[in-house]
Amino acid sequence: MTRKLLYMALAGSLLLTGCRLENLSAEQINLITSSVSSTFKAARPISEEEEYYVGRAVAAKILTSYRLVNNRNLTDYVNLVGQAVAIHSEKPFTFGGYHFAVLDSSEMNAFACPGGIIFITRGMVAAVKNEDELAAVLAHEVGHINHRDGIGAISQSRWTEALTTIGSEAAKTYGSKDVAKLVGLFEGSIDDVFKTLVVNGYGRSQEYAADQASLNYLTATGYDPHALKAFLDRLVSRSKGSEGGIMKTHPATRDRVDNVAANMPQQQADTAHFKERSRRFASMMGK
Repeated sequence: MTRKLLYMALAGSLLLTGCRLENLSAEQINLITSSVSSTFKAARPISEEEEYYVGRAVAAKILTSYRLVNNRNLTDYVNLVGQAVAIHSEKPFTFGGYHFAVLDSSEMNAFACPGGIIFITRGMVAAVKNEDELAAVLAHEVGHINHRDGIGAISQSRWTEALTTIGSEAAKTYGSKDVAKLVGLFEGSIDDVFKTLVVNGYGRSQEYAADQASLNYLTATGYDPHALKAFLDRLVSRSKGSEGGIMKTHPATRDRVDNVAANMPQQQADTAHFKERSRRFASMMGK
């Protein structure tokens, strides 16, 4: 079995289907790990396949706190816009593909789970003024995925220890303590990403880079890159006295707005289709 399939077996079974490693016999665990035990003894980057399964687990954790909006038309529309900008990113295709969904929450926020799952809240959708601004928000999140910011939140020491545990000779005779340690390490990795997305947010350099990516994707797609600055300008005005939602995880500082303005592409947007986009947005939003 290849090393990428190992994590698929572990992460897919443990974190997604609810199966526990306790249910596997020592012989089964040994079968899974024997062919790659030596490989995992050294630290290595997380692969795209592993990133996908971590992202799915993070998305599942987010959905324990939020419900999805029961509006297929809105979900399809957000996916239409999101896929349009994603296809013009550095990674137009990820291992599991890009998937966009709307969370039933009035707070303004958006989350990019590793691998390609992006959530945007109902409150955020209501806050954008047009399709170009919606595209700007989604493109920013696509930027985080392209830069692997979410997966970078996992403690390197935790990941290394998890891989070492998997690849060790102890895997042949896992006892309950070894099993608990391994499960805890993987669950801890998911918590690392979740806390960054939902609680702590990213650092300034990561936000700047995601903003730059948004400008690039918007321009390449034909959307107006100025839509990002227009949206951030409003966030700065709203941020006074507000600490929740996007104000906490994506701080809209004046420095960030100035950085976007300084890096604004010179290429003009596709104004020929702006009216069409406006009609489509108004129809979807009931405006």
